Amino acid sequence: MDARDAQGTAGRLRAITEELSDRFYERADVVRTLVVTLLAGQHSLVLGPPGTAKSEMARELTGRIEGAAYWEILLSKFTAPTRMFGPIDVAALARGEYRQVYDGRATTAHVAFIDEIFKCSTAALNETLGYLNERIYHPENGGEPIRCPLIGAITASNELPGGEDSAAIYDRLLVRIEVGYLEDPSNFAALVRSAVSRPVTPTRTTVELAALQHAVTEAVPATGVPDAIVDAVCTLRAALRRKELVASDRRWRQAVRLLQASAYLDGRPAVAETDLSVLTHVLWDSPAQRPTVEREVLHLVNPDAREALDLADTIDELEAQLDAMAGQSREALSEWVIKKAHNQLAVAGRRLEALRKEAAVAGRSTAAIDRVNGRLRAVRARVLTEALGMDASMVQAEL
Repeated sequence: MDARDAQGTAGRLRAITEELSDRFYERADVVRTLVVTLLAGQHSLVLGPPGTAKSEMARELTGRIEGAAYWEILLSKFTAPTRMFGPIDVAALARGEYRQVYDGRATTAHVAFIDEIFKCSTAALNETLGYLNERIYHPENGGEPIRCPLIGAITASNELPGGEDSAAIYDRLLVRIEVGYLEDPSNFAALVRSAVSRPVTPTRTTVELAALQHAVTEAVPATGVPDAIVDAVCTLRAALRRKELVASDRRWRQAVRLLQASAYLDGRPAVAETDLSVLTHVLWDSPAQRPTVEREVLHLVNPDAREALDLADTIDELEAQLDAMAGQSREALSEWVIKKAHNQLAVAGRRLEALRKEAAVAGRSTAAIDRVNGRLRAVRARVLTEALGMDASMVQAEL
């Protein structure tokens, strides 16, 4: 497969990313990160409460890979290894032969979705770790290990791991992505409308399994990593260590392939500073650490985004004030909007617009700015509906 074919594959993956971002509100960064993780041949964790489209996103993404064997399972503490990797062949057992049936199980899957990953049973733990780490499965009868064709697994959970067994799996999931419920009331209104409107057949770009495999094994590893990027990674590691955030050497080494995958997805021959933003999903253990990691990453690679995050603090403070004023009179809420909230949101909005223009002209990523702008829209919509009493149907026009 030549360079033109490789760029064609990247283009199709970008189209898939855009289509899924349009379908799943407020999930553009999540979708892109999942695609980058697959291209890197790594595994991801989508962490969030029930009903946040974790399963649907995973199915829709993996369903775009034509020719790939897909496997999905919802784990529990009682899930037996044979249910995951292959049940016993009862007919063969009747003939005195001990054999497992692997078709349709994890053992033959190119892509996998494992829901409630941290509920993996103790009996299945070692086999699951071997499957994720080395892409191998040891048969129940003690035969030769089976090489599994797994490219990458998307896993999901409603909660963080609670014990040593599940912590071992957590450590092997290189990318960790938080999702929550929709924040922007206009997006929520669109979601509600979609439940009662006639569904429209969406554009559905796909990519061939062979093309994806070539990208993972050949094109992505061939993406250049300039010395300036190596220096930036070393600087970031030192900055995080000063904040007492320490990631393993293995995690840092694996993260390099993510940087290459990000550059490949954007159609670039070498990693650029903007690709370092994917590390915000790699270098934290608890969600409480993620904002610190994000600030350090953006401080290094994107001054526009760094200022945007400072504006996000102002937006979050206004939302906290709105929450604290719940139950107060309409007059008190209106006075707060007029004297404080309206002006601060307007100033933040103008500055975010200017930052986005500056970043676009300079060729820097606008993803973080767009995310903060989404928060601004969400809080502004809440102010209009909850403090000023506007109808939700009128909010979209105001925004």
